[in-house]
Order: sequence, then C-alpha cells, then structure tokens
Amino acid sequence: MRFSLLAPLLLSVVCALPASATVAVSSPSNNATVASSVRVAASAVTPCAKGVASMGIYVDNALRYTVVGTKLDTNVSVTPGAHVIVVTEWNYCGGSSTASVSVTYPTTAGITINSPANNSTVGTPAMFVASATTSCPKGIAAMGVYANDKLLYTVAGPNLNAPITLGLGQQNATVQEWDNCGGYAKTPVKVTVTGTTLKNLQAAPGWHQWGQLPPIYDICDAPCPGVTWSMKQNQKSPSVSGNATQFNLGGTVPYSAVLFSNPVLGQGNKMGLTDDNHTLLPTLNNFIYDADVYITNWDITQLQEFDVNMYAGGIGMEWGTECNHLNGNVWDYWNNVEAKWVPTSIPCTMKTGWNHVTLQVQRKPNNDLLYQSVTVNGVVYPMDITVASKKIPVGWWGMTINYQIGGNYRLAANTTYVDNLHFTYW
Repeated sequence: MRFSLLAPLLLSVVCALPASATVAVSSPSNNATVASSVRVAASAVTPCAKGVASMGIYVDNALRYTVVGTKLDTNVSVTPGAHVIVVTEWNYCGGSSTASVSVTYPTTAGITINSPANNSTVGTPAMFVASATTSCPKGIAAMGVYANDKLLYTVAGPNLNAPITLGLGQQNATVQEWDNCGGYAKTPVKVTVTGTTLKNLQAAPGWHQWGQLPPIYDICDAPCPGVTWSMKQNQKSPSVSGNATQFNLGGTVPYSAVLFSNPVLGQGNKMGLTDDNHTLLPTLNNFIYDADVYITNWDITQLQEFDVNMYAGGIGMEWGTECNHLNGNVWDYWNNVEAKWVPTSIPCTMKTGWNHVTLQVQRKPNNDLLYQSVTVNGVVYPMDITVASKKIPVGWWGMTINYQIGGNYRLAANTTYVDNLHFTYW
C-alpha cells in the first residue's frame, strides 16, 4: 500500500520540473567539410518563463555573431583548417546553454619537386629537393619523404633538400607536406634506383700516402722533412664496424698536412676496376662519398678534407671539400680551375668522437663540376655550386677518393679513424 500511495506524489513532482534548455544546430552538420563562408542555423528553447533573450556564435572560442530571439541563421567566415563552432543561448533568467559542431575547411597546397624527376633513374642515396605552399595562414609545419609507404625522412618548414637512401629497382616515393591547420598534401614520384657502391674502402688495398708542406702543399714522399704520417688498417677500436683504419699526422712544421688517396677506378686500381678499355668512366656522372670519421681531439684539428677526383681524356675534375675548423669554422670547396679553396657559409659542425660525413657531387654533361650537398651527422647542407673542369697535361685515367688531415699552428700530433667508407657511382 505504501508504494501505491507514493506513486502519484512522485509523478506530480516530476511533472512539475521544468524542461531543460536546448540548442539545436541544423547547419552545419557535425564534422562537415565547409568552404570559407559557413552557414550557421540554430534554434533554442529554455525552461525560463521569461524566454530566450539572445543567441550567439563562437568560432574557436571567439564570439563572432549575436542576435536577439530564439533563432539565428547567418554566415560566418573561417580560415583553412579545423574549427569548432559553438552556438549559445542566453535566457532572461540568467542561464545559458550551448551546442557545438566541428567543421573543416580544407587547405589547398602545392608541392614542387625539383629532384628527382618522375620516372627517372637515380642512385642511392637519391637527392630529394622539393618545396611546398599552402593556403593555411599558419604556414607549412613540415615536409617528408615516403618510399613504398614507409616514412624515411622529415624536416620542419616548407623546403626539403636531403639525400634519401632507397632500395635498388623501382621505388614508389611520395613527397608530403603537413600544414599548421591540420591539412596535408602529397605528390608521388616514381624512380628506378641503380648505382654501384664500393664498400669499406678504408680497409681496401691501394692506398697512397704523401706529406704536404706549407705554403705550396705539393705532395712529398717519405721521408719528408718536417712532417710524418702513417695509417693502420684493421683496427677494432674505436670502430663502428670492427674494421676501422687509423690515420696519423705528426712532425714539426706548422700547418703541414698529410694526404691519403686511393684510385678506386681506373689505372692503379687494386680491386680489378682498372677500366682498361675506357668504357666505364665516360658513363659516370654521379658520385657519393660516405664515411664515419672518429676525431680524437677536435680542438687541435685544423681541418678534415674529403675529395672525389676524376681524370679522363685530358680533363681534370677535382671535387674537394674541407671542414676548415680552425680557420673560419666553415666548409670550403675546391675551385678546380683557380686551384684554391673557397669558403662557404656552411658551419663546420664536426666534433670529438664519431662523425658521419656524406659528400654528394655530379659531373655535368659539359664536364662542369656540381657540388650538390654535404651532410654532417644527419644534417643536410645544400651547396648547389658549379665549377668548371680543367685540362691536364697528364694522361692518367681514373678516379680517386682522398682523405686528408691538416695540422694546426704547432702541428700537434693528431690521430683519427675512418670506418664504413663507401663510394657510390652511377
């Protein structure tokens, strides 16, 4: 009997409670894709006996529009990207209620790929150079390179310039940009990867060694008064691979240097790549010098030099780069014609311990030398410097790679190690 007596009472209490306030948004729908002008239509009801006073529209927490009454229907502008639109009603009793929808105004973007060309043949690593634009007012957040749906590289900002390691054969690459409005765009590029890599040349036979005395720095066979040098292969420590080569510089003449050189192709080659018929070198245009370098004392290291040289048909092409630590602390490049070093604005960021250095260069169809980039410890520094080749009076036919240590003002004894020295050509 108790429950039957309470039921009418509870029902009367429930019926006496006022209905809750509501805002109904009829346009746009939640998660809609919109243009720059968005129609917002909504209505409101309230339990306040005095009714709804006004309604308003917020876009990303900023009040953009108000109207007196229980309905609104107007257009608001939005910028490219994702936004939250909130419609609010205020009643005459001091209360309010809201309803929100999320919308996206897609950004427009463009990606320009300067390298590699679609359906081109490249080596590995392949040089990817691209830029991006967007309608997002906040700009480009980052760019990246995918190969076969795997993200291989990203960089902040609207420009990309990096050597990307790819597998051999046909590769489906994609350059993508992400903007700061939550949008993105992508452009595919197909390449066929070719090339030959000579690996672990630090442990290969055929190395030559010379001293070099200032100020002319002509090569000097041992014994060379004032400078000493040596190299020891098959070093297990310090080493990345367990098979590093130690290089040593010493002596008494300040600013002396030592040059270590290996004919990796052509005459004098000790690995069976002598190119006796002169059929290989004329077909080669792209070269990558890649190495791990251990510096025992960066403070006394005047410079570290890495060179690629090609001599064929009486033409000399010498791509020289040096990390000129104690004289400007920038990278220099070798002017092949004027036979002099030219400083760049690229900072020399090598350090005591292991460093990874990659030099990418190209022989143009007219035999001009193009310095494409130098990469140090994962940071790519574009160069895009062209120097002419020069005629040479000798008939030597081949290619060399060089490694050189430069001594400081007191020629402090210096020891470095080179490991994973790879040379790629195509």
